[in-house]
Amino acid sequence: MLVTRPLAPELLVTRGLAPRVSGPVALTIGNFDGVHRGHQAMLARVIAAARERSLVAAVLTFEPHPRELFTPLSAPTRLTSLREKLELLAAHGVDRVHVQRFSRAFAALPADAFVERLLVAGLRTRWVLVGDDFRFGAKRTGDAAFLAAAARRHGFELEPMPTVTEGGTRVSSSAVRDALARGDLGRARELLGRAYSISGRVVQGDRLGRELGFATANVQLKHNRPPLTGIFAVRVHGAVEAPRNGVASLGVRPTVRSNGKPTLEVHLFDFTADLYGRHLRVEFLAKIRDEERYADLDALKAQIARDCDAARAILTDEVQ
Repeated sequence: MLVTRPLAPELLVTRGLAPRVSGPVALTIGNFDGVHRGHQAMLARVIAAARERSLVAAVLTFEPHPRELFTPLSAPTRLTSLREKLELLAAHGVDRVHVQRFSRAFAALPADAFVERLLVAGLRTRWVLVGDDFRFGAKRTGDAAFLAAAARRHGFELEPMPTVTEGGTRVSSSAVRDALARGDLGRARELLGRAYSISGRVVQGDRLGRELGFATANVQLKHNRPPLTGIFAVRVHGAVEAPRNGVASLGVRPTVRSNGKPTLEVHLFDFTADLYGRHLRVEFLAKIRDEERYADLDALKAQIARDCDAARAILTDEVQ
């Protein structure tokens, strides 16, 4: 089945194994979790190739991540929800994103059928860019050599993507996850080319922050698990026209909850307007501390006040 929808005026999002609605395309393929600097280099190259050949610059990505299907408990933490990934791909200028549902039936598709049905017949591919570790098809039997032979057979161009490094380290989604898990937001920023952020709609919370004197926006999480936890100095987009500074808690709130469900709560400084239903983007600029359990709500309230002071100082220093 084919589904199309515009994410932005310049981006077309398609789905399904028979998605011929535009094209032909210059294509790059991958999960693109985080859309880090390595991904950005791929996007710049596919856009340049498309413009040189009068093609549509397209990305083929998969939802969910293959490991979320086969080994959900050990699947990597998501850096970006699908919506966040699409927004980032749009921001980097691609014309079209094809989201292929990764099901057991799709995973069983032979490598030659992947090429013939999806790349050639479906997407009308004329030029392809892939990384040297790209694998596809049932049991991952398709590799760079297989794709090169298929390119010759079907008449599309194939270009390998060289590894992108930063500070001697290969830029990868795994490297970003490791930096975030350590609370090293500076390193994550280097790998991403921007501050790490989480976007989501503000939903109803338990109003505990308001009772404690620190009203918070409860931002809905669409990640399988958050890639970082703790208390952070943040900058928030979407509350009003200009970004607003604040402090955020991302974690399981051990003082007030026992179910262990991750929650993202943001307190905006000097801000009182209603944010329910708004879509916010929270940029994580610096980690203040890890989560802790407190003896009572008075101790928690005192710590929140200290966290606010720390975040204000961090954000003031960043502006200067």
